[in-house]
Amino acid sequence: MAVEMKKVFTIALRLLALASTVVAIVVMVRSHDSAEVFNLTFTAKYSNTPAFKYFVIAEAVGGAYTVIVIFLYSKSILGRLIIILDTVITVLLSSSISAALAIAQVGKKGNSHAGWLPVCGQVPRFCDQATISLIAGFVAAVVYFVLLLCSLHAVLTPIFAAKP
Repeated sequence: MAVEMKKVFTIALRLLALASTVVAIVVMVRSHDSAEVFNLTFTAKYSNTPAFKYFVIAEAVGGAYTVIVIFLYSKSILGRLIIILDTVITVLLSSSISAALAIAQVGKKGNSHAGWLPVCGQVPRFCDQATISLIAGFVAAVVYFVLLLCSLHAVLTPIFAAKP
């Protein structure tokens, strides 16, 4: 009974991670806004920034991995491999969010030392959509961290519970 509850909890977490990655991807890919400065129109979109592209790709990899693991989870003879891959996905999602947040911070606040002006005042819709996407990505990374802890617990418990 307890084993079934753990499986249900883990699958629910994986579905939450999948939903978060899908929301992050869809919102980021659809984010765009335009601004007119001195009769020149500038368009802000995620594909203009390598960090946002990396974020979308990392979220897509995380989502695809989640789908694969959900389908293979019932045949979970791959416990140790899942721990390794959960670790890789957790690190991948964390690094992509870090890169995207750095760019988002520059977009919002600018950088006076480099002479970069903030752009969120000119393209607020783009910045709002990027923020929503980053929040969803952060939720996915946190869920994957919890999944990693659950996977570690599931594999290490029998090792430490065994009596010598």
